[in-house]
Parts: sequence; C-alpha cells; structure tokens
Amino acid sequence: MKHIILIALIAFFGFSAQAQTKKNKNLKYSTEVNGNCEQCKKRIEKAAFSVPGVKTANWDISSHQLTVILNEEKSSPQDMKKAIAKAGHDTDEIKATKVDYDNLHSCCKYER
Repeated sequence: MKHIILIALIAFFGFSAQAQTKKNKNLKYSTEVNGNCEQCKKRIEKAAFSVPGVKTANWDISSHQLTVILNEEKSSPQDMKKAIAKAGHDTDEIKATKVDYDNLHSCCKYER
C-alpha cells in the first residue's frame, strides 16, 4: 500500500513540474521602445522580426509601445530587447550602446 501511494505522489509531482515548464507559443507582449519617426518604426520592427519566434511586431510612433506576438519556445522577450538595442533603440530594460545609438540617422536620435 505504501508503494502505491509513493508511486502516485511521484507521478503527480512529475506531471505538475512538467506543466510548469510549458512555454507559450503565442505570447502577447508589449514594451516601451524609444524612437521618433517612420524610419525608427521600420528599424525597430525589422529588429524584432530578426528574432526567431517573433510572429508579429508593431511599434506605435506616438506611444512608443512595441506590441509583439512571439513563441517563447524559440526566444524570449529579453532576446527581442537585445536585438532592438543592437539596432540603436533603448527599451525599458536594455539600453543601446553609444556606438549603436550614434549610428542612427539624425532624425532618429531621441532624448536619452
């Protein structure tokens, strides 16, 4: 009887641990990204789409909000923010390097 209870407990915890590691294939995510113009919009969205698993990307010029749908099994929001920072745009968590920011067109340079 003790063996049956032990096996049942192990099975239960095994299934619950497995369920917690499941990643979302259609994560809807929004984040702030600094930029100014239509050129920025194209660059930011292109950088987002360069990350594996990003299905949609739309940056709103007036609100500075980037909204994406991504597959967490392929990448994370952090990966996407790194790619955008590499393109020269600051996000809420990751800032572009000075070199990447300086490579932006003059109309794309935002207040840091």
